[in-house]
Amino acid sequence: MTTASVLLTVSTTWSASSDVCDKEERVGRTIRNVAAVAARELRETPATRDQAVRIMRDWIQKNSDIKNVRQDEVFLLRFLRHKKYSIPMAQQTLLKYLSLRKFYPSIFTNLDCEDAKIKEILGNGYIAVSPVRDSKGRRVIVYNMGKFDATKFSCWDMCRAHIIVYEALMEDSIDQIFGFTHVGDGSGSSTAHVTTWNPIDFARLMKWGEQSVPMRHKEFQLVNVPGALKYIIDFATSKVSSKMGERLHIHTNVKNMQSHVDISCLPTSFGGHIPLQDMIKFTRELLIEKRQMLLALDKMEILSTKGIISSRRPTNIIKGDNVSVEGSFRKLEID
Repeated sequence: MTTASVLLTVSTTWSASSDVCDKEERVGRTIRNVAAVAARELRETPATRDQAVRIMRDWIQKNSDIKNVRQDEVFLLRFLRHKKYSIPMAQQTLLKYLSLRKFYPSIFTNLDCEDAKIKEILGNGYIAVSPVRDSKGRRVIVYNMGKFDATKFSCWDMCRAHIIVYEALMEDSIDQIFGFTHVGDGSGSSTAHVTTWNPIDFARLMKWGEQSVPMRHKEFQLVNVPGALKYIIDFATSKVSSKMGERLHIHTNVKNMQSHVDISCLPTSFGGHIPLQDMIKFTRELLIEKRQMLLALDKMEILSTKGIISSRRPTNIIKGDNVSVEGSFRKLEID
């Protein structure tokens, strides 16, 4: 069975307990109803999907501001589904996506899972994809802050690890429709995890990332968040939409978090059923399968940003190279 096939299934390899078996049946029903979910949440029907894809292709072919942009259905559906089939908004998101890639090439280009830094960061288990979906059919992504060596790797290395995983997952139609649940453990954080960031770049990536990367982020469940890291999270929340901020939940302990997340999707260190090493292996196999596709993304170019519509509100946090915070994250201390 290929990784792509595994992505559509729910395994009971991790535990023979009845709750996992019950969960398999529930998720199976959810996956079988994928068309109904797409219609209800995204306004997607076969007719609207086919028509929208044709319009997007025609627009790409006639747009002299972009070059070598993918026109396959899976890629275009990333943007159409993210914007619930508002074609003008999907087009704007695609332009912003290409612009963000150009603005931060150190993050978005050469997404090679064989790159030594990415391989080590993912091999340590900083970010991993669960092979088991939650009961709502969502792909679960797990983060272990303490497994990121902030004395060895930079914030750009951290971002590249995120983006290579996100890009691979966005290729999956089920993930495009059902979205993602993010579960993070902040234990093991150090001052270096905070001070590696420049507030300007951090603010830009939070604000522009939400507008440009077509992922349906449904939940953020965080636990063991120290004070300084909580400050960074609050800062990030202030840069994204209120809708996104409302999906963030910080828990005081793992037991409390478990009441909000299917434990059968989680690693054993989170009280779940899956050894983290199995998640790391699953993530590695996914990235190897998508390796050539990820590298080919570098062929796409945006030649001009004149087609991007930007609302220049006075309350915008980012203006040129300025950001509405004093100093830097280096003044913070980890409790």
